[in-house]
Amino acid sequence: MVRKQTALRPYFEKMSDIGKPLSAGEIKRTEENIIFIQEQENIISGAVEKVKNAGTNAEVIRKRGQMTVWDRLDYLVDAGTWCPLHTLYNPETNEEGCTGVVDGLGKIDGKWAVIIAFDNKVMAGAWISGQAENILRVTDLAKRLNIPLVWLTNCSGVKLMEQEKVYADRRGSGAAFYRHAELNKLGIPILNAIYGTNPAGGGYQGISPTILLAHKDANIAVGGAGIVGGMNPKGSFDLESAQQLIDATKGFTAKAPGRVETHFDQTAYFREVHDTEIGVLDGIKEYMSGMPAFDPKVFRVAESAEPKYPVQDLNRLIPANQKRPYDAVQVLARLTDNSEFMEYRPDYGPEVFTGVAKIDGFPVGVIGNRQGVISKYPEYAEGAYVGVGGKHYRQGLIKQSEFVTFCGRDNLPIIWLQDTTGIDVGDIAEEAELLALGQSLIYSIQKTDVAMMCVILRKGTAAAHYIMGGPQANENNAFTLGTPLTEIYVMHGETAAAASYARRLVKEQEAGNDLGPIIEKMNQMVKDYEEKSRPVFCAEQGFVDEVVTLPDLRKYCVAFAGANYQNPKSITPIHQMILPRTIKG
Repeated sequence: MVRKQTALRPYFEKMSDIGKPLSAGEIKRTEENIIFIQEQENIISGAVEKVKNAGTNAEVIRKRGQMTVWDRLDYLVDAGTWCPLHTLYNPETNEEGCTGVVDGLGKIDGKWAVIIAFDNKVMAGAWISGQAENILRVTDLAKRLNIPLVWLTNCSGVKLMEQEKVYADRRGSGAAFYRHAELNKLGIPILNAIYGTNPAGGGYQGISPTILLAHKDANIAVGGAGIVGGMNPKGSFDLESAQQLIDATKGFTAKAPGRVETHFDQTAYFREVHDTEIGVLDGIKEYMSGMPAFDPKVFRVAESAEPKYPVQDLNRLIPANQKRPYDAVQVLARLTDNSEFMEYRPDYGPEVFTGVAKIDGFPVGVIGNRQGVISKYPEYAEGAYVGVGGKHYRQGLIKQSEFVTFCGRDNLPIIWLQDTTGIDVGDIAEEAELLALGQSLIYSIQKTDVAMMCVILRKGTAAAHYIMGGPQANENNAFTLGTPLTEIYVMHGETAAAASYARRLVKEQEAGNDLGPIIEKMNQMVKDYEEKSRPVFCAEQGFVDEVVTLPDLRKYCVAFAGANYQNPKSITPIHQMILPRTIKG
């Protein structure tokens, strides 16, 4: 007889229940919230559709006998697993409305991969401004999660009219060479499906990955016909040189350099050549089947289970009014398996919750902000003021540092649920060492080699945005998500306007001048802050890697956990974990 169980079953099989169903009164009171979120979702989805429809019409591409980038992704990625990232990313405000690549997390033949594809509808997949930075984020993701990077290359080269925004610089388009070499060095495979004509810059992804598969009509070359034919010793053009260019270009029209007969038959760069576009994608799937991956049972601590309560409740639980508090544990109960949570030090640092949860049966650490007034806290204030959820105080900072360190010891990935207004300020707070403790949390994160994902549920404000797994966590942060309620700013617009113009108001009033012009400037600053902190703007600038609906957060948590445990670089046997035992005491 064989008897089997998951490791540390008494700790993980049944954890503490959290959450409760919404009452009829709560449902009725939150109708306005639903309407507001729907309005924001419409704005976001409109921006996404604009990106998807950028460039040449999809039907034109299909009439040429080609698949669009979205067709290729639909065929390649396992149904229901695609988690797009950087859809709205456009930091240089390109006229194309995007960076020319599409990327995200998804399963291929049952295994998680980071996938990036040139959008062949936008300038035939050319390198455009902001694309290099997008690629760096994608390679960082593959590196952090230690999973394959899959390219769908279809790149016509550099947008030559804006070469200075693309070509050079440490973080320019040439960084792909280095980053691919780094991933290969780390044992992270890079698979590449190659389509179309890929001259000059289009070849960066064509030769530096691990495995190259090509469509029969694909070609990759150091230079295309335009480059070869454009070599002109005169330094300028006239009718004679123009005719020479015409003749040279015609000469290359019939046989472009770098064809399949070169890179498969002669150089043997290409592993496979397929007659159909789908055949290339099937080849990628076949190679993915051979990529390293543990059976999930090695790391699962329980059977996967959906939350007890509907994820759609999140649209009612999190108020659109940024000043209105809510029960953050109710939110957590809509994300975790079976709505269970093992909380670490619940009576210490009450402004934040820390603990272990299960996502798709895998153990993860979770850190988030509680909301609302906290009486008789912080203790160091001795009643001078009361604590407010969303802000960080001494105990909470210490607790987070401890918890992050324990997660590092046990190799637990961390999900940050951020809704923070900042760190406590003033002489009392400084005497309580909050400046040093905030930096200590950052240091704990950097010393802890585990993957993290960050969700900005509502507010990401001031230094607190950094310390909670935010943009400072370059070695740890796999990706950051925004929601329809996300706002990211150094401080609220009203606070910023007051800080910027308070002395000016005093000066103008003492001089007997009209305050109207200053007040107008203050109100304009408030408006600017609002416009530059909303979800679409945050996604375009890269403050978040994607804006997702609140009900979709669970899907991204599942992808993050599954990808993290697919082929981890370091393993802590579950029965040797200390964090669950520390929680029990």
